[in-house]
Amino acid sequence: QVRLEESGGGAVQAGGSLRLACVASGPNFGNDAMGWFRQAPGKEREFVAVIGWKGTTRIYSDSVKGRFTIARDNAKNTVYLQMDNLEPEDTAVYYCAAGGVTYPSGYEADYWGQGTQVTVSS
Repeated sequence: QVRLEESGGGAVQAGGSLRLACVASGPNFGNDAMGWFRQAPGKEREFVAVIGWKGTTRIYSDSVKGRFTIARDNAKNTVYLQMDNLEPEDTAVYYCAAGGVTYPSGYEADYWGQGTQVTVSS
């Protein structure tokens, strides 16, 4: 079992920044990829970004590329999502994810956090 706990969500005006963090714990967590997904009201959950165990592989969705940065601290079992130049379209519940398989344009995760709300006003 892997537990993922997100923090850092909140409300911000367009053009602002937020930093999300997610701490992983549990006996099944190891050298796993970690990433983020989001789900806006009335929409399906979508991939945002993923980072490999060594941090050398980073994949972003086209909608956030150039504005969001994913990073991790393996000593703390923590993944971060730095979100800059936020837009109202970024408003969603953001979910941390771990494990699973990465693809050239996406990620299928095994474990999920509970989510944290990000609201961007215009």
